Amino acid sequence: MSEALRTPDQAFADVPDYPFAPHYIDTLDGYEGLRVHYVDEPGAASGPEAGKTFLCLHGQPSWSFLYRKMIPVFTAAGGRAVAPDLLGFGKSDKPTDEATYTYGFHRGMLMAFIEALDLRNITLVCQDWGGILGLGIVPDMANRFERLIVMNTAIPIGESPGPGFDAWKAFNRSQPDMDIANLFKRGTPDLTDSEAAAYGAPYPDSSFKSGVRRFPELVPVDPSMEGVAEGIRARQFWSEEWTGQSFMAVGMQDPVLGPPAMKALQGMIRGCPDPVEVPDGGHFVQERGEGIARAALAAFSG
Repeated sequence: MSEALRTPDQAFADVPDYPFAPHYIDTLDGYEGLRVHYVDEPGAASGPEAGKTFLCLHGQPSWSFLYRKMIPVFTAAGGRAVAPDLLGFGKSDKPTDEATYTYGFHRGMLMAFIEALDLRNITLVCQDWGGILGLGIVPDMANRFERLIVMNTAIPIGESPGPGFDAWKAFNRSQPDMDIANLFKRGTPDLTDSEAAAYGAPYPDSSFKSGVRRFPELVPVDPSMEGVAEGIRARQFWSEEWTGQSFMAVGMQDPVLGPPAMKALQGMIRGCPDPVEVPDGGHFVQERGEGIARAALAAFSG
């Protein structure tokens, strides 16, 4: 295992609206010594979601801060909200060698995390890579999952998601020290400066961004790539075997994984209702997350 960096705690001192106590685990099977950070907020003492776990998975280049507006909705309804930071992101350790980061590296870490915490009665809440990975994991752990809240993501099986993704990949390659705060500000113009800065807080300099740089290169856009087999299996599972409740929300301003991609994904998820459209939502549609979370819970209880 390559050297790993750990973002100093003081880097997060000014992060707004993120009152969640940090939790850490460094004993995940196969990832021993790498410290994974996660949010683990208990649900209110009573409520319709008591006994349920909302597993919130982020993508690139975000971290669990992305779910700060959804977590309180889930916990107020009685649910437990768990939001890990992938290795290379957020408050989790960040291996410096880009070659460390593979589809299997991230997939294995999430599966080990779910098993270590013995999460059950899970509602998968996912977007971007959180969906690419999360939707691919469920077929192998189906007894742990019962519902889905899915936003702006895809299940790639060896072809490009489209020209928007190709442009993003090229941009990512051109920005080895990507200004993450500025990226979020451009994608969600009404973010405050402190909120935008919070997205960049885990990465004091370019040496902390190996995982960020690597992710677009891992999307299975060629039939020979790792993750294609998992994607094919996932499409089959979600279209033929999934029996849980599903809820879809679409940030309509997303140029990469917006309405066309999500319409295609809806057709792959058995019983998935028409998506809730978020007209002013971009790729990081969780910035409109309070309304999305409330709508999802209402749909599930309806």
